[in-house]
Amino acid sequence: MIIKYHKELNKGIWSTYTIVEKLANIGSEVIRALNWKSKNAEISRLAMERALELIDITLSEEKGEGALKELCRLRETLVDFYYYSNTYSSTADSFHRYFLSFTHAAQMKRFSKEPIPPAHYTPGVK
Repeated sequence: MIIKYHKELNKGIWSTYTIVEKLANIGSEVIRALNWKSKNAEISRLAMERALELIDITLSEEKGEGALKELCRLRETLVDFYYYSNTYSSTADSFHRYFLSFTHAAQMKRFSKEPIPPAHYTPGVK
């Protein structure tokens, strides 16, 4: 894989992030691309290229089957929405909502001393 935009991430920094933090970072580039699409096509295109590169870097590092499936589906729907015919009927709003949860969780982790429970965690149930 040729890394064009995120050469510093090849030095192991990216592998120290959780999947939630990685998806929050990917989401910031996706949202940037979507927000600029009608204003400046070049800025939008570059942001989408950076987002796809981050997905590819993450795919090359991830080992969990669930994360791999999620990342592959994300990449497929994103490319379909941005570059092709939007076969999956995605919307900019659906991508905003999708990434908002990761951004929120990443911020909670960053500013909290308490660990974030896993997705399957139900409060009060042991």
